[in-house]
Amino acid sequence: MTRQPGRPPTGTDDGLPDTTTDLAAPSLAEDLLLLLFQPDSGTIAGENTLFYVLGGAVLADLGLGEHVRTRTGRGGTTTVVAVEERPPSDHVLRSAWEYVADKPRGVQTALAAVGPPLRGPLLDRLVDRGDIRRRTRKALGLFNTTVLEDGSGRRARLLSDVHQVLVDGTVPTPRTAALAALLSGSGTLPQFHREIPWTSTVIARAKELEQGHWGADATAEAVARTVTATIVSSVVIAATVPPRA
Repeated sequence: MTRQPGRPPTGTDDGLPDTTTDLAAPSLAEDLLLLLFQPDSGTIAGENTLFYVLGGAVLADLGLGEHVRTRTGRGGTTTVVAVEERPPSDHVLRSAWEYVADKPRGVQTALAAVGPPLRGPLLDRLVDRGDIRRRTRKALGLFNTTVLEDGSGRRARLLSDVHQVLVDGTVPTPRTAALAALLSGSGTLPQFHREIPWTSTVIARAKELEQGHWGADATAEAVARTVTATIVSSVVIAATVPPRA
């Protein structure tokens, strides 16, 4: 399939990112979707603005891998720029990278283009991995309905990592810092109050992570967290005030 310059990423002929990839390494967007999955209800938290958040996770993943960088232009606008010699191997990430490789894109523009097709393919990946199970049940004894259930227990481990960072004050890895920042930026963190108490300390720590204050000193990490903080701040804006069609 050949994608025309300027078009949002598609990846496959059905309009969705190609998910044919090695499932040994979950993407940041997969981890975020798994965290947003609510086992008690079988629903995904923050559905109304989910595509902005997942798009932000993809862009943040590209930033952490140094596949993209951000650039401030005239008027203070921020654009995402592909690092030409560093295309990612993951198909979903590659589709987003190709979109910004056509030309630098505004962060909000990139979020709106990259995010909408992601939910289904990423959920399929989590099911293929066994992290989430799909079950078919009878509704009202008449109709078949599909329900989602916790599968591997990996969600609990991810949530424990985020808890250690937000509640216990543990210095995070860049990946966990980005995950916690995106979770906070999505506006869904209060829904995790049973596992992560919604306290002033947690709120303050989450805001620090959103702004890129991760407690890391390495130059590479400093660049990655700057890119990620820029993307997360855009996610916060998009999730709070979705642009009009």
